[in-house]
Amino acid sequence: MEFGYTLLCEQTPPKQLVTDLVEAEEAGFSYSVISDHYFPWLEEMGHSAYAWSVLGALAQATDRIPLMTFVTCPTMRYHPAVVAQKAATVGVLSDGRFTLGLGAGENLNEHVVGRGWPSVDVRHEMFTEAVEIIRALFGGDYVNYRGRHFTVDSAKIYDLPPHPVRIGMAASGPRSAHLAARHADALISDQPLGDVVRLFKNEAGVGKPAYGQIPIGFGDDLEEARQRAYRTWRFSAPGWKVMAELPGPVNFEAASGTVRPEDVLKSIPCGNNVEDYIEAVQQWSDAGFTHVSFCQSGAGHQKDFRTWAEYDLLPALRERFP
Repeated sequence: MEFGYTLLCEQTPPKQLVTDLVEAEEAGFSYSVISDHYFPWLEEMGHSAYAWSVLGALAQATDRIPLMTFVTCPTMRYHPAVVAQKAATVGVLSDGRFTLGLGAGENLNEHVVGRGWPSVDVRHEMFTEAVEIIRALFGGDYVNYRGRHFTVDSAKIYDLPPHPVRIGMAASGPRSAHLAARHADALISDQPLGDVVRLFKNEAGVGKPAYGQIPIGFGDDLEEARQRAYRTWRFSAPGWKVMAELPGPVNFEAASGTVRPEDVLKSIPCGNNVEDYIEAVQQWSDAGFTHVSFCQSGAGHQKDFRTWAEYDLLPALRERFP
């Protein structure tokens, strides 16, 4: 397995995102992922920088570590032709280190352009067309496309990396897993869903990676770390069917108002016991994931986590999951 470092734009100022990844590269993380939001999940998180500007800075500030969006929605806030252009540019700036992680999106970020929020069936149709457009543009030729949802008129990308940018697609069930198997170079999921991974690999072929993410609350004071993780991640307790539909941070605040710490922390390793983190990773390994990134709660607690990971966590994980 490979172990990554998550840059959560919703909780961290943009300049710190860059310095965090420079130090994560030095600490020995194998790759990085970055969220792409217009809003934070909760108002108190307080940030939501434009991920693509940050990616340009990351590509120049780092030398080795692969970069990946986790994830970008290419259907409403961004037209897929524009996503293809900026992904290709980051691919060039990073010397081929960039993977374009894509997802069908959530109302929280996409409603801002005033087009409403479609039903899930329509969102999947839009997502399919968008990926077809992006893949075609990565080929380097002029592209014309007439779909139900998108039109592309004689588009061409002039600055492309030597090899096409890899595409990862988020999936949480059979339908999205089938879609990823047809169109993606990698699977992405925020849950250790073994059935989804198996379906993807059976249809896409062995050898394609599966990327997951573990929210964590590292800290030497276990109770403080647990409280911090609860404050950061309580928005996720209602589950994706709710999360995809809510339009703003105030709605997530209301939806999570009755969420208890035990509802959130049962799946989030906290504190500084390496074995707790190994146990969490084991679930993802058993489900067939090849890549797992750690998303540390709290912008002010990143450096402590990186230091601990460099000397304690990463060596233990690599020994257990060679």
